[in-house]
Amino acid sequence: MRLGLTLNASNAANLAASIALAEEADRLGYDVCWASEAYGFDAATVLATVAARTKRIGIGSAVFQIPARAPAMTAMTAATLDTLSGGRFRLGLGVSGPQVSEGWYGVPFARPLQRTREYVEIVRTVLRRERLSFAGEHHTLPLPGGPGKALRLSVRPPRSDVPIYIAAVGPANLRLTGEIADGWLGIFVSASYLLESLRHLREGRRAGGKADSSLDVVASVPVVVGDDPATCADPIRAYAALYLGGMGSREQNFYNALAVRMGYADAAARVQDLYLARQHRDAAAAVPYEFIDQTSLLGPADRIAERLEQYAEAGVSTLSVLPFGDTVEQCAAALRTVAEAAKARGIGE
Repeated sequence: MRLGLTLNASNAANLAASIALAEEADRLGYDVCWASEAYGFDAATVLATVAARTKRIGIGSAVFQIPARAPAMTAMTAATLDTLSGGRFRLGLGVSGPQVSEGWYGVPFARPLQRTREYVEIVRTVLRRERLSFAGEHHTLPLPGGPGKALRLSVRPPRSDVPIYIAAVGPANLRLTGEIADGWLGIFVSASYLLESLRHLREGRRAGGKADSSLDVVASVPVVVGDDPATCADPIRAYAALYLGGMGSREQNFYNALAVRMGYADAAARVQDLYLARQHRDAAAAVPYEFIDQTSLLGPADRIAERLEQYAEAGVSTLSVLPFGDTVEQCAAALRTVAEAAKARGIGE
């Protein structure tokens, strides 16, 4: 199991801190650094900066939002980042949710699985430098009856097969990910529940005629180091409440539905009720400690080492840690603790 870093660049202060953490992860031998986007900073610019400030660590989008960019533009960005980084880029994609897709980008959320399938096919066509001609449900290229022509990428990036990852939560999207992607980007991953997610991924793998072992199973996991695991859970509560309560509508929240499938139906409903009523602190307090503990690395180094082993044994191939702390020094110390714990247990060697 390899180690990764998930950045949290949600404001100007931690944007600078994120770059510093990426540099530290590079020095520590972490395998990959992931950057995400929602409706704040974009991921591509962050990753370009990380690539310029590091030497060997991989860089990955987790995720580029599918409704934000035309697929050909995403392929161009992937080619650019892969070239600038010397072949270190991994392209993570996700459809986001209906609120962001329709409210922020003005793109209908209907049939997200088909949209993802078409998007990935177009991106791969462009990166292979084939002429872009496509007729699908969501994309028709070139547009019929006009002056458009089937173009191909005018530059030669280092690789025509940049690895493509998909952020998936629900069973159908997991099966699609297994079928068409090179990797899965998981959130709120529990070692004890992972087998259920892997079942859907493997079904898709078989449908696509691919080996299970060829899929990179990436789990993004918060980490807080300290003596008391329950106290360590507190900084993660607002983050968990945002996803379970606010990332979607009452009728369509993929993360809330995941918590329900994991056995937290009553708590998930309570968190969502409070969050949608704008009682954010109460929503954070209502997130069960067991849910946070199950999906995070909490406590002293020896406890974290045990959890790393559990994730590795469950089938995670890349564990990407999201450090929580008041300062960049605290987050960097958490990265070092995880790296040392992994080395002590022979993980990643």
